[in-house]
Amino acid sequence: MAFAASSSAISGSISSRSLRPQELRGPQIGSFRLLDRTFVPSVSANSSGRRCLVKPVHAESKRSDSIVPLATTLAADPEVAEKVVETEDFEKLAKVLSDASPLAIIDKALEKFGNDIAIAFSGAEDVALIEYAKLTGRPFRVFSLDTGRLNPETYKFFDTVEKHYGIRIEYMFPDAVEVQGLVRAKGLFSFYEDGHQECCRVRKVRPLRRALKGLRAWITGQRKDQSPGTRAEIPVVQVDPSFEGMDGGVGSLVKWNPLADVKSNDIWNFLRAMNVPINTLHLQGYVSIGCEPCTRPVLPGQHEREGRWWWEDAKAKECGLHKGNIKQEAESSNGSAQTNGRAAVADIFSSSNVVNLTRTGIENLTRLEDRREPWLVVLYAPWCPFCQAMEGSYMELAEKLDGSGVKVAKFRADGEHKEFAQKELQLGSFPTILFFPKHSARPIKYSSEKRDVDSLMAFVNALQ
Repeated sequence: MAFAASSSAISGSISSRSLRPQELRGPQIGSFRLLDRTFVPSVSANSSGRRCLVKPVHAESKRSDSIVPLATTLAADPEVAEKVVETEDFEKLAKVLSDASPLAIIDKALEKFGNDIAIAFSGAEDVALIEYAKLTGRPFRVFSLDTGRLNPETYKFFDTVEKHYGIRIEYMFPDAVEVQGLVRAKGLFSFYEDGHQECCRVRKVRPLRRALKGLRAWITGQRKDQSPGTRAEIPVVQVDPSFEGMDGGVGSLVKWNPLADVKSNDIWNFLRAMNVPINTLHLQGYVSIGCEPCTRPVLPGQHEREGRWWWEDAKAKECGLHKGNIKQEAESSNGSAQTNGRAAVADIFSSSNVVNLTRTGIENLTRLEDRREPWLVVLYAPWCPFCQAMEGSYMELAEKLDGSGVKVAKFRADGEHKEFAQKELQLGSFPTILFFPKHSARPIKYSSEKRDVDSLMAFVNALQ
């Protein structure tokens, strides 16, 4: 994501008796210069809707994620100090805006927060946010996180967007000392072995935290259909559950998700209609675009988020920028909460052509060394968006194989069965597809990421 300065700044009203001329400065995201707003009393938002006394804004210290009190604060005017302001009920506002268009939502966000809000731009299809912001006619700012590991195409796209809209993206960078420490200790590609969270924390989350300390609100391109497991319930506006804004503390930052209820196809139709520039990686099969080592094109039958961190399970496919989304899926997929998860998530691959194997059933299948007929089995979890994405192709395959002598089955391998599936059934991530030949005890794992009917059929025909 990267920051872009608006074409015109909205400056706070400052009394001449309170401020010297040299103290008038423009606002910057993540900068260490004192803002002109620093001398204007502000009110911190909170999720409870309680009344809050005004307090001085704090400035961020250099090379630190913490905020420190302003070195010189003006004496509070007793008359101002006694004022109280009702904070916005953003839960109620989200319901009011639930049927509003993205244009109307962004217009409302820019109207409410002015120069204290910015669009988070990742170099993917959330360029739609910038287009909507331009259409409102209001000043706006854009920021992005340059992790140092982006594709060359993404950097070129940033430049194209700046020139197309006449803006400057406000870039945030990771701390060089932190990156150096991580790489020296673990190497350049440690995330393939121990997960992407640590690298994302250094290269993305901490720079984002610094950026948001200079804002009261931010706009993201999250959509519910991007990741059904982690983003299915995001509202169009909310008090940010993970980060703090310029006033500090819980409830000090508001998060706007204007595209929450918009489908991917509708976004792309809008981009084409408005002749908006796009990242050329999209033309190479990339849908969700992140850092180069952790992003690849999606293949037939795959969900768009499966191109991100493909070596990990679905529940880990957030980098930390939207970690507040993960709770719902974690409750559904965690073994200790499995009862609730099964009650809340509908089963998939339900067909008369697909045999539902129990734990005993698949254990017996693995013991058979001389089977009468081969078996094709998918190891799945119904909450997994990538299993959901291949449901159609697997069901079609089962219909085609009906009467062919090949049994098609499924085994739910999450929760209490996950450890068994990992040790005995080669489960790496969901979904995993196994073929049990007639005359072999050990199943053969389908190694390709292509899950369209033709690719699966070729796998079966090659082995039966």
